[in-house]
Amino acid sequence: MISTSKHAIPPKVWIGIALCGLVLAILPFVLGIYGQSWVRTVNFALLYVMLALGLNIVVGFAGLLDLGYIAFYAVGAYVWAMLASPHFGLHLPFWVVMPAGIALAAFFGAMLGAPTLKLRGDYLAIVTLGFGEIVRIFMNNLDAPINITNGPQGINRVDAFSVAGFSFGRTEQLLGFRITGPEKYYYLLLLVTILIVIICARLQNSRIGRAWEAVREDEVAAKAMGINTRNIKLLAFSMGATFGGVAGAMFASMQGFVSPESFSLTESILVLCMVVLGGMGNIPGVILGAVLLSIFPEVLRAVVVPVQQTLFGEIILDPDGIRMLIFGFALVLVMIYRPAGLWPSAVRRRELTQTQGDKP
Repeated sequence: MISTSKHAIPPKVWIGIALCGLVLAILPFVLGIYGQSWVRTVNFALLYVMLALGLNIVVGFAGLLDLGYIAFYAVGAYVWAMLASPHFGLHLPFWVVMPAGIALAAFFGAMLGAPTLKLRGDYLAIVTLGFGEIVRIFMNNLDAPINITNGPQGINRVDAFSVAGFSFGRTEQLLGFRITGPEKYYYLLLLVTILIVIICARLQNSRIGRAWEAVREDEVAAKAMGINTRNIKLLAFSMGATFGGVAGAMFASMQGFVSPESFSLTESILVLCMVVLGGMGNIPGVILGAVLLSIFPEVLRAVVVPVQQTLFGEIILDPDGIRMLIFGFALVLVMIYRPAGLWPSAVRRRELTQTQGDKP
């Protein structure tokens, strides 16, 4: 009989998983002591984790530079806003709106991928950047002659996520405990994020994931080995867009309002920085990068203002300015000392080590 003990998960790993689960379970109630704004901050961090994981499929797995990824986020948000709000008088349930948003985002992903199959590097980046801006401008101007998106005013009074009459947007008593809307959304977003992580891990270790890696390393060699690079690229764009659509739908239901200003080029660059900073192609690294870049600004804002008021009696430097300064400085340091990211994949680390070793 063949022993399977070497494949068993060590007890330390199970203990670590249990501790992480416990921390994540009580986190919103601990943060709630300091105010619901911190719970909302964590909720947005989970949204950014979804976006970063979706972009990681395109950039990290397939090696396709995408600067317009936020467009799929906008598609998912606007589909939810238009189908679950008084804007069109529709209040469809989530099991209708969510698949519609996912399908439309995947369709737009394929639409973006189709004309860019032969583009690489800077040319691909420019085309995807233009696509993201086109979608934003499209949403901003589609209020005449027929008002579809309500233009720059956006769509408000968007329905919250609801299951069998249980709404995630209001505070209520549950099993004797008072649970707020942000706390309910935290568990919903955490569940969706875990599901996306599992899907990404399964994709990475599948034949499709290995095909993406082959295209990323050498597209010509991958094509010579029989990989249909056209379909593989389209699949990468569509799968990445799918997760963006999910995050957009969750954003619209949680905020209750969507407008074109939420989907600017800055957001696309921010999500790309999360992937690069954490470690392209490595799921834990991408999650780390998303959490750091989404929570750090709020922590900095909470610290910088009181410190300046204590030391100088007034606010000399705006927190946003300091954030961008530290953010840019940190990216430069990471690119110099950790070019593969804070938590790179083993393959990426080995590639960079070999490349540096080949230099004279």
